[in-house]
Amino acid sequence: MPFANLPPLPRDRLRACYWIETPFPLAEAAAVLAGEQSCGTFTRLPGETDALRAAAGAIVERITALDAVSQPSLPTRSLPARLGHTPRYQRAEIVVSWPLANLGASLSALMATVAGNLFELREFSGLRLLDLQLPAAFAHAYRGPQFGIRGTRSLLDVTGRPLIGTIIKPSVGLDAAATADLVRQLLAAGIDFIKDDELQANGPHNPLRARVDAVMPVIRSHEQHTGRRVMYAFNISDEIEAMRAHHDHVVAAGGNCVMVTVATVGLAGVAWLRSFSQVAIHGHRAGWGLLSRSPAIGMDSRAWQQFWRLAGVDHLHVNGLRNKFSESDETVIAAARACVRPMFAEPDPGCEVMPVFSSAQSAEQVADTYRGIGSTDLIYCCGGGIMGHPGGIASGVQSVREAWEAATQGQSLEAYAATHPALAQAIQHFRPAVSA
Repeated sequence: MPFANLPPLPRDRLRACYWIETPFPLAEAAAVLAGEQSCGTFTRLPGETDALRAAAGAIVERITALDAVSQPSLPTRSLPARLGHTPRYQRAEIVVSWPLANLGASLSALMATVAGNLFELREFSGLRLLDLQLPAAFAHAYRGPQFGIRGTRSLLDVTGRPLIGTIIKPSVGLDAAATADLVRQLLAAGIDFIKDDELQANGPHNPLRARVDAVMPVIRSHEQHTGRRVMYAFNISDEIEAMRAHHDHVVAAGGNCVMVTVATVGLAGVAWLRSFSQVAIHGHRAGWGLLSRSPAIGMDSRAWQQFWRLAGVDHLHVNGLRNKFSESDETVIAAARACVRPMFAEPDPGCEVMPVFSSAQSAEQVADTYRGIGSTDLIYCCGGGIMGHPGGIASGVQSVREAWEAATQGQSLEAYAATHPALAQAIQHFRPAVSA
């Protein structure tokens, strides 16, 4: 735990924990970071009085030395001669705190403070933001999720199991009518949640308004005939005024969810959308690899997700086990757990968001997913894992639901599959071959 054994966070300060790698003495490098991200610069200034530094300067609260390496993880500029010709690159975890008065309860200013120019400092050959500890002022300044886990379940009247979801595939190329035809098949198969792909927003081949107008009558008709409510996350990511118009059109059509790619819309954009949104906000993390893929730079999900929870998303993508990307299963589970971790001690306003598992998911990963997080409070999204099922879309949805039944009942997938053909087909089709 990055902040273990530290005093309780004062109401007027915030903390960040970093992993660092540096050829400089640890205390010196940490002090440079603290100065650069508060009232200091490369030289002492006339207005930088001792009183100002005491009031506004960041404080290095703890340095925990780790290992050292002979080569830098990231390219570095030429180093001072005092460090020698073959410096060692010391690694450590450091905790730095700031006065809240430096920035106020502003997410944009917070990002600039804890994840701004510090990544460019020559003192570091590696630097990664691991976690944040924020005062309650941020909870009071931002709305946070409007629906979250409980509200999303209430919208769909689904309890005791995950929401089984899928992504419209092909990701781009379908027109509005073809999208609606696919939605009709998914509804008949018993899906709970459908989302646009992050690549499918308001392109000329399938404009958002036309897509809503084609899809929503299908969803409303299904609900009238079956009594089952389904959620469709329409991707409204766009320019600011266009997003407002897209949201309003979804609401007018009877929709219950909009989706934004949070990195492209930005913190201010998500917080603005939350200020008037009447429906759930599905947060897609496209671009996350820029922050996460290198262990030597970027940001951990424990820190990153706090920004978007406060800004107001209700769902947040966390990748999936044995995914098609580079992320490990351990970091996926950690990201999912972070989505429901309390953020504030006094009081915690219930800022949990629903984690969304996706990326090459099928019935095959269900048991390990449930074992990893010990909860069914999630959206389990399978694109190819449902639409690529050898028995067809209906069998794909059924196989995922059966896998979750087996997991929550404590049965192995194999045992449950013996009497559930759709699950058996999924295991055989999607389970990776074991090397000899």
